[in-house]
Amino acid sequence: MKRYRQFRLSLGWQILIGLVLGIILGVVFYGNKTAITAMQNIGTMFISLIQMIVLPIVVACLITGIANMGDLKKLGRIGGKTIIYFEVMTTIAIALGLLMGNVFHPGDYIDIHQLHASSISQYVQTAKTVSHNGIWSTVMGIIPTNVFKSLSAGDMIPVIFFAVFFGLGTAAIGEQGKIILDFMNAVAEAMFKVTNWVMHTAPIGVCALIGVTVAEMGLKALAPLGYFIILAYITMALFIVVVMGIVGKLFGLNIWHLLRVIRDEMVLGFSTASSEAALPRIIDKMGKYGVSEGIVSFVIPTGYTFNLDGSAIYQSLAALFLAQAYGIHLSLSQQITLLVVLMITSKGIAGVPGASFVVLLATISTIGVPVQGLAFIAGIDRLVDMGRTVVNVVGNSLAAVIIGKSENEFDSAQSEHYLAEIRAGRARTTAK
Repeated sequence: MKRYRQFRLSLGWQILIGLVLGIILGVVFYGNKTAITAMQNIGTMFISLIQMIVLPIVVACLITGIANMGDLKKLGRIGGKTIIYFEVMTTIAIALGLLMGNVFHPGDYIDIHQLHASSISQYVQTAKTVSHNGIWSTVMGIIPTNVFKSLSAGDMIPVIFFAVFFGLGTAAIGEQGKIILDFMNAVAEAMFKVTNWVMHTAPIGVCALIGVTVAEMGLKALAPLGYFIILAYITMALFIVVVMGIVGKLFGLNIWHLLRVIRDEMVLGFSTASSEAALPRIIDKMGKYGVSEGIVSFVIPTGYTFNLDGSAIYQSLAALFLAQAYGIHLSLSQQITLLVVLMITSKGIAGVPGASFVVLLATISTIGVPVQGLAFIAGIDRLVDMGRTVVNVVGNSLAAVIIGKSENEFDSAQSEHYLAEIRAGRARTTAK
């Protein structure tokens, strides 16, 4: 009896197919409210599935990781390195966005008043709240008064704060804490299994999310802003290949090897425009890639709130784009002020929904750009968000490896073995 080889697509290819089908459905059902509602609900259900598993994984991995670390001084050292690294990379990202905007002048080639305006009322309200509360509100919000309330609200930073102290407490009680660690390890393993199940629905979720975006906007709406979108993607690609490549090389890491490891997660982040969608798998993969559990469980969740390099690139480039579109010339001192304000503002609204847009709302008024200008780029925000999500995914994966190497808690032999497994696994996807 003749045996046939079973062809099986990897998750990355399945998601890409879902992406293409979503674009086709969006074109076919352009302006169809019934189809838009259906796709919106399907996409929302997929994102909700992801959000359902993120916090349990973060809490379980962080508690076990910190407990195994068990050293407050070491934790403080790692935390200090992590924050400094995040701040340096974010500043470079903002500066790169400003540089590209100054060199290529994307705002000079459009008439801002001929663009289609979208509603930004939801962002305006959030920006007002952020501006009123200020950065001190964010600092005070780090400490949870009720950790269960923070868990239910999905507030990552207060949850991380509690989990770190709970992990340290677990380590401090010695043998009695072993039952807690066993339980948390079991929770983590169970949630990673659930993650694998949820990922089987990713192509459907991606198809719906892209479909609703195209169906609401239409492809024609992209044409006037095409140059800005392309320039944003080129800038983000340069940041990954050049800036992250150099940083990786300084620490003995080949950036192309890392990109190979997280390829599927990059595709997932790109197609869903959600960093959370890739977070559970990134935590799992960086551990398998050789980074110690304690560093992975601390650096990556923290980075998803404070190390948003893709968002930083977009914010600086978009601010300069709008200034150019309105004919506003920004001096060097004004652009340096913009860089500093973006650094502060982006940290002050960590975890706020639509954070990149809210940062722009809270920032552009300082350089004299009318807030109404954001209404003209609101429609393409999701398309640019897809690219900046990829940068965020790569940036936080790289951060975990860099901090791991700096602490001598990166297993090079394990990383080579895992990379070889991935290569062999992809070679076998055509036959099973």
